Amino acid sequence: MAIWIVLPILTLLMFDLGLTLRFEDFGKVFMRPWPIVIALFGQLVLLPLIALGLAYVFRLTPVFFIGLILIACCPGGSSSNVFSKLAGGDVALSVTLTAISSVITLFTIPLIMSAATNLVGESVGIVLPVGNLVKQNLVLMLLPVLIGIGINYIWPKAAAKIDVVLGKLAFPLLILLITVFYIQHHRTILENIGILGLCVTALILTAIGCSSLLSRLVRTDNRQRRTVVIEVGMQNAAQAIAIASSPFIFANEEMAIPAILYSLMMNVVLLIYVGIVRKLNNK
Repeated sequence: MAIWIVLPILTLLMFDLGLTLRFEDFGKVFMRPWPIVIALFGQLVLLPLIALGLAYVFRLTPVFFIGLILIACCPGGSSSNVFSKLAGGDVALSVTLTAISSVITLFTIPLIMSAATNLVGESVGIVLPVGNLVKQNLVLMLLPVLIGIGINYIWPKAAAKIDVVLGKLAFPLLILLITVFYIQHHRTILENIGILGLCVTALILTAIGCSSLLSRLVRTDNRQRRTVVIEVGMQNAAQAIAIASSPFIFANEEMAIPAILYSLMMNVVLLIYVGIVRKLNNK
C-alpha cells in the first residue's frame, strides 16, 4: 500500500523542483565552485562513508545497514531551500545544489547501493536489480524535473503558481507517508528505535559538523556555510523510501525505516540549527 503513496509523492516533489529551475542553474557551479564542491563532496562522498562507519559501529542488521546507506547516498531534500531561507542562507546556492545532486545521484546511487548490497546483502538474500533502479530513477526523478523545467521556460507565471501550491503540500504529504509506514511497521520501529534513532541522529550531527568544518577551511561566507550545512544534512527521504519499498527494486519496506527515522530527526535537528542561527543573527 505505502509504495503507491510514496511514488506519486516523489514524482510531485521532483516536478516541483523542476518548476523552480532553469538550465542556467546548473552552470552556476563555475561561478561559485568552492561552496558547491564542498557541499557535493559532503553529500555524495562523506555522508555515505559516515553512514558505513556508523552501520558497523551500531552493528545494524543487513536490512537496516543497507537502508542507512541508502538514505545517506540520496540527493538533497526539496525542503532544504526553505530551511536555507529561514536560516538566512544562500537560497540560490541551495537550489543549485539540490538540482545538481539530484542529477548526479542518478548515477552514484546505483554504484553505492551495489557495493553496499554486495557487502552485506547477498548473504541474507538481498540483491539489487541495478537496471530497475536506474529506470525508476529516470522515470520518477529526472523526467519530472525536466517537465518542470520545460513548464518554467514556457509558462513561468503558471510554474510559479503551481510551485506555491505544491510547496505547501510537500511537508503534509511526507507526514502522511511516514504515518502510513508507522502504522504498518510500528512494532519493528518501536523495537529498533533506540539503536536506529541514535544511529541516524549521529549521522546527521556528524554530517553537519564535518560540512561546517570543511566550509570554514575553504573560507566560505556565513550564508554559504549555512546552506552547505543544510544541504548535506537534509536528504530526500521520499526517494530512499521509494527505492527500498519499490516492488521493482528491493521490495522491502523495513529497509525504508532508517529513511523514515532520518526524515523525522533531520527536521528536528535542522530546525534547532535554524533557531540557533536566527538567534545569533538577532544579537
